[in-house]
Amino acid sequence: MAYKTGDMVRVSIDNENYEGIVMPSSSEKVLALKLKNGYNLNFEITKDVKVKVIAEAKPEKKLEIKVPKSDLPSVTLVSTGGTITSKVDYKTGAVFPLEKPEELILSIPELVDTVNIKKITQPFAVLSEDMTPAEWSIIAKEVADALNSKDTGVIVTHGTDTLHFTASALSFMLQNLSKPVALVGGQRSSDRGSFDGALNLIAAGHYVKSNIAEVAVVMHGEEADTFCFANRGTKTRKFHTTRRDTFRPINELPLAKISKEGKIEILNKNFKARTNNKVTVNTDFERKIALVKYYPGASPEIIDYYLDKKYKGLIIEATGLGHVSTQSLNKKDSWLPAIQEAVKKKMFIGFAPQCIYGTLDPFVYANARILQEAGVTYLGDMLPDTAYVKLGCMIPRAGSREELIKLMTTNIAGELNNKIPAQAFLY
Repeated sequence: MAYKTGDMVRVSIDNENYEGIVMPSSSEKVLALKLKNGYNLNFEITKDVKVKVIAEAKPEKKLEIKVPKSDLPSVTLVSTGGTITSKVDYKTGAVFPLEKPEELILSIPELVDTVNIKKITQPFAVLSEDMTPAEWSIIAKEVADALNSKDTGVIVTHGTDTLHFTASALSFMLQNLSKPVALVGGQRSSDRGSFDGALNLIAAGHYVKSNIAEVAVVMHGEEADTFCFANRGTKTRKFHTTRRDTFRPINELPLAKISKEGKIEILNKNFKARTNNKVTVNTDFERKIALVKYYPGASPEIIDYYLDKKYKGLIIEATGLGHVSTQSLNKKDSWLPAIQEAVKKKMFIGFAPQCIYGTLDPFVYANARILQEAGVTYLGDMLPDTAYVKLGCMIPRAGSREELIKLMTTNIAGELNNKIPAQAFLY
């Protein structure tokens, strides 16, 4: 008899019997089983393995969820997947997406006391590692439609691993942004006592009512459930694999500190204010670009590879103030000839800082001046991930190499700082 996820089965192999609940498996050739003692076993399905269903999984009752309406400021919630919209099946230990994003409202009743959730959309549901520029484009269009329909702001739920990439993408794709957009994730699933998405969403609700018309990552500011930071989308990255306060601002202060009760403390007065402008969208993105990390001994053939593949641009994480090998004892290790050839063939080469904090400066050491003269564009304190996203967005908008360089070195969405506040370090 065929089995399915959730069934109680008995597996017989080599005169041994194992009973447990069938878990989701990444392969049809493997049976994943959760035993009664809580341990998991995987069985390769062969002719010697016998599986008998002892009890079939009971179908779960479908939830009918109605999101209450109110006279509070209206927002749209765009759900894209990730841990924040997932739950654990404690019978199997597997993590599943919520059947409907509206289920979040059941566990966060305070959210509907903060804003009027006018609409919940789910254009797709993917883990953040499966997010691509194609998904960024879809999200950007959804957000723009909502903002132009008189919404006060938009909340986007997203997996945390690549959330900062999407935040950068929306920052560049949403033009004439006139209202707040909050990206929210969760380091814990929605059914756990340590679920951080509740406070994150409530704080996001308060943020989208604010006067800050920017794309921001709104997540825990410390491990406890006390407050969240709203960090500029182009200046934020994930610092820790599991901590709830994993997102931190780089080279600047958070835009705001937001309490659960809705108190908003502006920490960075350099923000774009709310207006009545219509938001436009430009989702064109050049996919033939790459983000490359330089490291000691890295072969310049890396650049040759992308050049052979006809890539149009590279963002290179350069060391220190902006260096790669130019005068190695082994001349074959020098990246200078490869960079010169790439620039000659009209490939954009941009340097972003490999260091987490600080800015590049090609005028301190001779090697950096040589690289700049070879055609490298130094991108100041722009984060490498942000630089990669910006390059993909700017190539389709530039009519020439000179125009592309100008766009890449112009501050468009808060990605470049002329002056870095000292207190921003390790904030």
